[in-house]
Amino acid sequence: MATITVTLGDITTVPADAIVNAANNQMRGGGGVDGAIHRVGGPSVLADCIARFPDGLATGDAGWTTAGELPARWVIHTVGPNFSIGETDRSLLTSCYRRALAVADELGVRSITFPLISAGVYGWPKEDAIRAAIDTISAVPTSVEVVTFVAFDEATRDAIEAALTR
Repeated sequence: MATITVTLGDITTVPADAIVNAANNQMRGGGGVDGAIHRVGGPSVLADCIARFPDGLATGDAGWTTAGELPARWVIHTVGPNFSIGETDRSLLTSCYRRALAVADELGVRSITFPLISAGVYGWPKEDAIRAAIDTISAVPTSVEVVTFVAFDEATRDAIEAALTR
């Protein structure tokens, strides 16, 4: 089982074998974590998204690209459900974590950083998003050794830390 930790900061600055991107279905960049990863990673991330995912990616699925200028070797993109527009099937959210870990295993990743998928602009209730993430990552067999959640604010970091100690 992977060791799960949490840190406060900017996911684009945390070194790991892979960084998980909370992407949109089009896989062409966007706002929030997605926009930051594309900005810092540079044009090679977008070029790889276009080449590898010409038709985008389905909600709950995951795939990888180069990390460009990010402090990682790969970006694992996953599309979370948009709770704000009625995508409330929790199995799509947990699938994001399962699929990201499966892709990480295919790549030989030992350390991976995750944002809290769907809990930002997609509006998934934060406490449930945290529980879904931790429960799924804890239950999925993986060769990944270290999973780090990168929280953008102190309240989210504190909530993840509290959930990890339960």
